[in-house]
Amino acid sequence: METDNPIVTRRWRGDNVESQHRGAWVVARPDGSVIDHGGNPHQLVYGRSATKSFQALPLIESGAVDRFSLPSQSLATAIASHSGEAIHRQIVAYTLDQIGLSEDALLCGPQRPFNAGTDAPAERITNNCSGKHAGFLAVSQMVGEDPARYLDPASEVQTLVKAAVASMCGVEATDLGVAVDGCSAPTFQLPLAALATGIARMANPNDLDPRRSASTRQLTDAAATHPELVAGTHERICTDLIAATNGRLFAKIGAEAVYVIGAVGSDLGLAVKIDDGDQRGLHMLLIELLTRHNLLSPAEREQLTSWSDPIRRNWDGLPIGWVEVVL
Repeated sequence: METDNPIVTRRWRGDNVESQHRGAWVVARPDGSVIDHGGNPHQLVYGRSATKSFQALPLIESGAVDRFSLPSQSLATAIASHSGEAIHRQIVAYTLDQIGLSEDALLCGPQRPFNAGTDAPAERITNNCSGKHAGFLAVSQMVGEDPARYLDPASEVQTLVKAAVASMCGVEATDLGVAVDGCSAPTFQLPLAALATGIARMANPNDLDPRRSASTRQLTDAAATHPELVAGTHERICTDLIAATNGRLFAKIGAEAVYVIGAVGSDLGLAVKIDDGDQRGLHMLLIELLTRHNLLSPAEREQLTSWSDPIRRNWDGLPIGWVEVVL
């Protein structure tokens, strides 16, 4: 963990700072050049779910999407950290049916839907990563590999996934650190600047080879068309960022306060990591960074007020402090 990153947000109560969050952020172009940053742009981070769009590329490039006639909704859930709502469950179930498998094939572990009470059952299909896993399973079916092996780092599925992550982020596959994610899939450790480069390329693929460029456009188009499938219909910043900008911003959260945003048509990618892993130090920082780089119009920012309001309120709605973004 980087120890010299700056404070990026402070939380005030009354006239005094109550808590603060350190972190780093990078704005990069598709060629890997860093044009703006705070903190250490080269610190190693686990990309977690922020890399899902890269991990979904073999779903298209293996031919699985065409073979199994998977719609854009399946692509949107493949890159999602979804809330486990009925719309997400239905699409994941449809994807599994198309590839001839059932929910039992999912190895992501059971999870309750977001915002559901304790009476809601924890199921594999409502795991926030079930769409990604359904995509992996489609690749396994396409390449003729035992579906039970689809999370094995040595499997053909995960070999293709790792190669796609490395290529998009401009690093050697052998230089990617590998660990186990919350959903049991491999997750990759890489420099924050490489993560920003990768998401810049995802949103601006003009310099990629034609096949890869077409694949990235399918994914970003799926997100733009179905933003509610990328996250959810209630209090999900990924969905709100994509929807407010009509898909011009391709936004994806990762666990432990990692976040990436690719700006379609602007040749920019943003990657953020809050050191303590707490998202309450993340959302306002994202809005301010997007504003700083002219990536949000006043009207778009207005639609995102719930994510940028600095006033802190207690349970009775009384103002008790504010949040300061430090750039």
